[in-house]
Amino acid sequence: MAKRRCALLLAALVLGALAGPAAASPAAEVWVGQVAPLSGVLGSTGEQMVLGGKVYFDAVNAQGGVHGAQIRVAVEDDGYRVEDTVRLTRAMLARPEVVALFGYAGTSNLAQLLSDKVLERGGAALVAPYTGGEVLRAPFNPWIFHVRAGYADEAEHMVQQLATLGVTRIAVMYQDDGFGKAGLAGVEAALARRQLQLVTAAGYERNTDNVDAAVKAIRATDAQAVIMIAINKPAAAFAKRYREAGGGAQLFNISVVDPAEIVKLAGLKNAHGLAISQVVPYPYRPQLPVVREYQQLLQKYAPGAEVNYTSFELFLGAKVLVEALRRAGPQPTRSRVLRALESLQSYDLGGITLSYGPANRVGSRFVEVTVIDSNGRLLK
Repeated sequence: MAKRRCALLLAALVLGALAGPAAASPAAEVWVGQVAPLSGVLGSTGEQMVLGGKVYFDAVNAQGGVHGAQIRVAVEDDGYRVEDTVRLTRAMLARPEVVALFGYAGTSNLAQLLSDKVLERGGAALVAPYTGGEVLRAPFNPWIFHVRAGYADEAEHMVQQLATLGVTRIAVMYQDDGFGKAGLAGVEAALARRQLQLVTAAGYERNTDNVDAAVKAIRATDAQAVIMIAINKPAAAFAKRYREAGGGAQLFNISVVDPAEIVKLAGLKNAHGLAISQVVPYPYRPQLPVVREYQQLLQKYAPGAEVNYTSFELFLGAKVLVEALRRAGPQPTRSRVLRALESLQSYDLGGITLSYGPANRVGSRFVEVTVIDSNGRLLK
């Protein structure tokens, strides 16, 4: 009789183990994948991208996580190299526990993921990429959920501001790849709507700060303003060399730069007056509830880290992703997370409202322009 009871108990245990996944309790962990440029020309930006998400994920985990599961982020460095983005993302999506992707960078990098159908085959949503490239927005693809406005929106806003001031002779300095060409096309379209044309467009090679030819070409024109479609190091190099060569045009840059890094690399004298378009609200004054939350959590979970537009943008992206994980339920899957993201219509992050839907992946069209002042600070 005792042997029979032991046999029955053993059978029950085996059956319970086999049936476990179907009747499982909430997962102990939920995994998110992030491939970011932690080295190379965009390394400082990549560090801020990872930090912004980490601060919010840490705060959520400290409160018990999502449905009792701790959020884990697998982070890989692609060095801003397209081929590494593709390779690392394929490896990330080969891990069945990864339910979503988060916080990538690079228009060309993400465009290659779409072209190679990496996201489609993996079936995972990518939330809050640090790019405004229109090729990632049109034609519509269901995989990428944007927190920021597009480069076309930024270009329109900058050209509108210049036109209002009577500035009509505009040049562009751009990175010669998908990112730079997307911004260039946005500026050209904004000018065309006003029956204007570019004075000149001068490119520089991706993954370098070799902008001497662009400085020479633009310096030779009568441009009143130069809109730079550039990342930190080449933008700073252009500002420095253009000013030192006697260039006097008003300088603008698209949103993907860190003003502190520009000042550090170009020098305050050359960076002073540089205007930068922004796609999230001003994070330096805690006027909005979400800005107060960001500043408090940054101080708590990253003491010593400075307020930064990039980390704030990815903080917002992390809030979007966490809400989707909540709505996806205690056993999130890639498809459930994607459907949950679609349900975030008029979702208030704390003074900032984003909207997605079955046919909409662009959560916000917000743009404003800031300027580096004589002390190196960023002013609205």
